[in-house]
Amino acid sequence: MDVVNRLVVAISSSALFDLKASDRVYREEGVAAYARYQIAREDEPLAPGDAFHLVKKLLAINTRLGQPERVEVILLSRNTADTGLRVFNSIEHHRLPIKRAAFTGGGQPYKYMRPFGCQLFLSTHQQDVIDALDRGMAAASILSGATSAADNDELRFAFDGDAVLFSDQAERVYQKKGLEEFIASEKRSANEPLHGGPFKPFLAALQALQEEFGPGTCPVRTALVTARSVPAHERVVKTLRSWGIRLNESLFLGGMQKSEFLRAYQADVFFDDQAEHCRLASDVVPTGHVPHGIINESD
Repeated sequence: MDVVNRLVVAISSSALFDLKASDRVYREEGVAAYARYQIAREDEPLAPGDAFHLVKKLLAINTRLGQPERVEVILLSRNTADTGLRVFNSIEHHRLPIKRAAFTGGGQPYKYMRPFGCQLFLSTHQQDVIDALDRGMAAASILSGATSAADNDELRFAFDGDAVLFSDQAERVYQKKGLEEFIASEKRSANEPLHGGPFKPFLAALQALQEEFGPGTCPVRTALVTARSVPAHERVVKTLRSWGIRLNESLFLGGMQKSEFLRAYQADVFFDDQAEHCRLASDVVPTGHVPHGIINESD
């Protein structure tokens, strides 16, 4: 299978479907009771989960391009194939063209990301997300909250900068030495590109996908939504330029709360490394926490 020219996103069953009731059985009654619960209900379709609409929009891009597998979603599940049958029956019920899966029986799902060629893993299991990030792969914990705000055919991604698109090297200066030294350091380093963060390869894959559409026809949009302000913006702009990556929109908010800007942008998903920013954003748009970088080290 050629995965070089494809956008491949992995998703856990609990991010794709609402498994809260099943999870409650697992936590309160154990593995055996959970297995009996799922098998007894394997013909009952699961309701959409927090990332369902994002997945649906991703897969719809194939129809727009006339390429059935240009974008693929892979199911990476901690279920066994036996207990996961309900998940696949639900995929069929909702008419999602998801064909490939790995059921790890409680094992770590990240180990199958590279063999499948995945550029991103979305899960509700934070440790699985951390494991993937620790191995240099993009991953995010999907928060329960708002569903997709945009009822249209466009797919809008929004990213925080430091520790998400970029490394946390500048954030470390801010956390250790304060805002004044952070600004001075960024001005001194304006012509030195930042190192890439965990989501740089995913952003590059999105841009490659965008370039396959003609002018004015691309349904995929990208935005940087950062707390940075002038003059700390210059290094970001020049970093993206050095990578050969462009964004459709860039918002430099100077510390303002991001939620209303994300609502105005109509993001289908927003990725940020700071848990509090994610909590606030999840009230208005689907949000993925990226537990990476200095902000998350104490956790």
